[in-house]
Amino acid sequence: DKPIPVQYANYVTKLAQGDLGRSYVQKAEVTELIKSRLPATLLLMAGAIFFELLIGLPAGIWAATRRGGSVDRGVMILSFAGVSTPQFVMGLLLLYLFANLLGWFPLSGYGTLSHLILPALTIGTAFAAVLTRQTRAAMIEVLAQQYITAARARGVPSVPLLLRHALRNALLPVMTIGAAQLGALLSGTIVTEKIFERPGLGTLFLDAFFARDIPVVQGCVLIIAVIYVVVNLVVDLAYGVVDPRVRLS
Repeated sequence: DKPIPVQYANYVTKLAQGDLGRSYVQKAEVTELIKSRLPATLLLMAGAIFFELLIGLPAGIWAATRRGGSVDRGVMILSFAGVSTPQFVMGLLLLYLFANLLGWFPLSGYGTLSHLILPALTIGTAFAAVLTRQTRAAMIEVLAQQYITAARARGVPSVPLLLRHALRNALLPVMTIGAAQLGALLSGTIVTEKIFERPGLGTLFLDAFFARDIPVVQGCVLIIAVIYVVVNLVVDLAYGVVDPRVRLS
């Protein structure tokens, strides 16, 4: 019943003390609710990033080294399909195939590695498709440089040439795209957690959203924003580790 500026000042004051308010529906502190759900979401993000790197980097490098060939065209077609497929469709397909038909993984739940693989793969494949295309483009540009030609002339083997000389110099734009993708990755966890019934931040957010539990919605959005900012800061700092020229400049 207080004026909006007073309400906002009270909210910011409590926020500075770590108080995100109290849930209207669950009658619990929002901070405690988020603390109980955040580990599941961070674990899912880590799994998704693992599959993204595991699929996207090798596929992009492979396509770049075979530019214009059948392998390159096949990788680009698959990556286009991965970009175009909504995550909820991919999640349902993986559930039907690997959980329902084959029975290799549980349909839903949380707690073991088998519960993590399908939801992490659902998110990871979508972002691996984008990473593949970006890695391919960056590698093609780097492989055309004169120092790569000079390294080949000196007899540098293919694997060290690709990993030490080419990939390291191609990583900066790839890292930039990866950091920009984080916002979409966080939103992807919301949908994926609901599909697989994982007790994470996404499920908490959706339940609060439909119940109009405003303090919980505000708290979840704030935490997601903080994660996004922190990861982008880490990526900016990592530029200097990957490329010494950034430190010199």
